[in-house]
Amino acid sequence: MIASVRGQVRHVGLDNVVVEVGGVGLLVHTTPATAADCRTGTEVTLETSMVVREESLTLYGFPGQDAKALFEQVQTVSGVGPRLALAMLSVHAPDAVRRAIAQGDLVALTKVPGIGRKSAERLVLELKDRILALGVDSADLGTRPTPEAAGEADAAQVRAALEGLGWSVKQSTDAVSTVTSSPDAPRDVSGILRAALRELGR
Repeated sequence: MIASVRGQVRHVGLDNVVVEVGGVGLLVHTTPATAADCRTGTEVTLETSMVVREESLTLYGFPGQDAKALFEQVQTVSGVGPRLALAMLSVHAPDAVRRAIAQGDLVALTKVPGIGRKSAERLVLELKDRILALGVDSADLGTRPTPEAAGEADAAQVRAALEGLGWSVKQSTDAVSTVTSSPDAPRDVSGILRAALRELGR
């Protein structure tokens, strides 16, 4: 595993750089912003993540550990590969990605090319608790979402979970709508999920 590279920049592309290390030029894929900060002939240090495929070994480079850690974390979500993870960091800073996931901000997440609503819902569903468990609170990451936006994000997470369990989009949507429209509807994801499962079990 190549965890970092340091050497002279031999070439700068739109979204990649070639760094000479020990006489070998390593092609490192980066965000456009990171590539733009590199200058041919100067020395650069990049934290790297190596993605191993049967037909290739690909290096992705970042200016610091924070971006690298997030790049690797989002790839634990089904359907998110290295190119999509890099696209997220090309559109948003690492803190902004974490803020969007912690707050269930689907609008911000779907600004990334290749991420649709379902992918955004899956990111929130699978990573929100892990991000908050690290001590990240939505109050510390920016303006709190409105109750309406928070409620929609919770409902979206439950719909995604139900679809993952095998129910159709319509069944999941109808069940969540029924549950959340009740006067005594639960206000948290786990409560909505339990109620929706009861509804579907009828």
